[in-house]
Amino acid sequence: MKTLKEILVDADGRRVAVGHFNISDLGAFKGITSAAQELKVPVLIGVSEGEREFLGVRTAAAIVKSYQDQYDFPIYLNADHTHSLDKVKEAAEAGFDEILFDGSALPMKENIKQTKEAVEIVRSINPAIVVEGEIGYIGSSSEIVNERPESSLRLSTPEEAVSFVKETGIDVLAPAVGNMHGMLKTMLSGDVHKRLDIGLIGEIKKACGGILMTLHGGSGTADEDFTAAVKAGIDIVHVSTELRIAWRKGLEEALHAKPDEVAPYKLVATATDNIYKVVLNRLKLFNGLS
Repeated sequence: MKTLKEILVDADGRRVAVGHFNISDLGAFKGITSAAQELKVPVLIGVSEGEREFLGVRTAAAIVKSYQDQYDFPIYLNADHTHSLDKVKEAAEAGFDEILFDGSALPMKENIKQTKEAVEIVRSINPAIVVEGEIGYIGSSSEIVNERPESSLRLSTPEEAVSFVKETGIDVLAPAVGNMHGMLKTMLSGDVHKRLDIGLIGEIKKACGGILMTLHGGSGTADEDFTAAVKAGIDIVHVSTELRIAWRKGLEEALHAKPDEVAPYKLVATATDNIYKVVLNRLKLFNGLS
């Protein structure tokens, strides 16, 4: 099976993107992998620090490794939004395929310093692990909020990106290009969407010599913006809040339809199916499939 770096380089060359979806239970994992396997496209499973604490760092790694071994399928695991160097080391030693060190809330000088240290730690453990760094603060969690964080209104600049990439040695860059974590309540109807600065994505890509790039906070983004962002140079697209909403709605539907049911796997089945549908739709979009 190809390494994640090889998968990303291939995606970049074909101007498609690898979908990245977060999990905190096996139901979500099943929904995501079912969709990816049906379409025969690679997929990234993300676990944030909170999700890793709930699932267990080595448990998450073992789940993905078991799936890889059983199906020989290109599924990869990312230590999403890792804020401490200790947790970087923990994820690298557990066998994660990618680690995002997120110092975006720090002053740029300190973000560069700590991200560079994260790269050095990972390289000393396993040079094949993809290391991602983030610039531009776009919020901190996959939640439904009333208004956009003021900090997310400031976009990254090509100059910042060039300096950050050069000084840290990262493999993948996550910039602020109009994206934000979570969704606004006004987006739940589907009539209002996040809009991205597509031109800025292209400028950063070119300025950084074609660096691999991630779009965080993808939930609620207009489909045409997703497509344009991928064509402009985005190689990984993160979607989490949309899955959390689908999971909750599915569970609520199951509890309403089966008020006497007590078997967890029977109740979670509807949530899993909802997640499968969201992921299938997103993976088709990111990979240019009809």
